Amino acid sequence: MEFNSSQSIYLQIADYVCERILLKEWKAEDKVPSVRELAVQLEVNPNTVMRTYDWLQQSGIIFNQRGIGFFVSSDGPQHALAAKKKEFMEKDLPVFFRNLYLLGMKWEDLREPYQQFKQQFSSK
Repeated sequence: MEFNSSQSIYLQIADYVCERILLKEWKAEDKVPSVRELAVQLEVNPNTVMRTYDWLQQSGIIFNQRGIGFFVSSDGPQHALAAKKKEFMEKDLPVFFRNLYLLGMKWEDLREPYQQFKQQFSSK
């Protein structure tokens, strides 16, 4: 995973976990990688992953079974979706609207490329 400097690493890891959940790679009640496993996989400090897991727990996305590990909450996918929507609305959408405005583009200009993207993404 490549990290960017515009957002805290632990939040970027949280995005990664939420994406796995939203793509249904990790389903409700599934065990998620341990702190150490994910730290090794993403090449980060385990303390950073622990901070991510704390944030995800507070957000209701995962829960901890003491001595067993972390699991996706039964309503974790809904919480992950809500968190990702909020982030998109607050961070990405204003930039997107600004670019549309600056480029003089209309909604109709986006219909075809968006349909192609959806078709391409759903075939993966």
